[in-house]
Order: sequence, then C-alpha cells, then structure tokens
Amino acid sequence: MKEKSLSLPLGIVLRKSPGVTRWAKWVWRAVAVLPGAGPANWRELRCEGETVEYHAATVPLELYRTDTEAYLTELSTKTPSIYVVMRESAEVESGLEVVLATASPFDGQDYADNGEDIVELVPMTPALIALVRGWIDEHHQEEEFIKRRRNKSHVDQKEDGIGDARIRQVADVYRAPSAKSETIH
Repeated sequence: MKEKSLSLPLGIVLRKSPGVTRWAKWVWRAVAVLPGAGPANWRELRCEGETVEYHAATVPLELYRTDTEAYLTELSTKTPSIYVVMRESAEVESGLEVVLATASPFDGQDYADNGEDIVELVPMTPALIALVRGWIDEHHQEEEFIKRRRNKSHVDQKEDGIGDARIRQVADVYRAPSAKSETIH
C-alpha cells in the first residue's frame, strides 16, 4: 500500500542584515534550506560584519499524495522553491518564528494572503527536487477531464410556477393581482 504522506526534516537558514531605513533596524530573509537537518534553535552558522546567518529552526517538509498537482506546478517554474512561512512573535528572542515549510505553491499563496505571515521562497536543492519528483512519479494520477453536457429536455413547454396563483385567467399570467381579487369572502 502506498504511503499517504512523506515527512522530511528541513532546516531553515535565516539571514539577519542591517536595515536600510531608520524604521527597519534589521532585515530578515530566508536564504537556504538544509534537508535532513537536526534540531536547531537559532544556531549561528556564519557572521560577516553585521550580517549573520542562523540555522533558525528545523520544521518538517510534508508531502501528501493528494497534492501532487501543486508540486508539479512548482517544479514547472523557472526556479523550483520551498515556501518558508514565518511569523512575528514576542516569545522568540529574534522576534521571528519559523512556522512551516512547504513545496506547494497553493499553500504558500494561502499563507501570503492572510496578511499576518511572511512568506519567503528558497530555491530547492537538487536533492529536494529529486525527492519531490520521485513523490510525484509514485503518486500522481491525472484527472480525466469530463465535459459537462446540456440537458436536452425541453423545459420551455411547461408553465408550472409562472405568474401569480391568485390570478385565475390564463390570458396574462404576469399581471399584478388587483385589490378586488385579493379580498376573501
């Protein structure tokens, strides 16, 4: 039996660099992913002047067999990417929490649309591209396009429900009832 999902730990590398305006002291960017990474909690990887790269977090990359159409869409782009979703948080010293990583552009778009999350694209490594391609090859099923056809029955022959039921004559079923015919004896 085929697996329903596949989970791979994915390390997220964030770069902190000085802001270019007085309103933004620091600029945070997701710059790389580390497939198969171990747990991390803002471990410093590299420092060049004021620019620092951190292995900020390790989150699971989940691939589902029902989302293969989305993965195909992402692999067909010029630069296949992982969508890294981050959220501002007062609970974390850096002020930024890594929420999720996904290979689905549809999920990435949903998080980008909510206005609360920051979504960054990080290019997939060749190994990740091969993993996603293998998952698609194993689980993707083309859905057959079924064109809807019109119902050819002639509904214009019936006049059920046309007009006002309080009008007894058939001549003009669309006219409004008069005050005289509305009185009940």
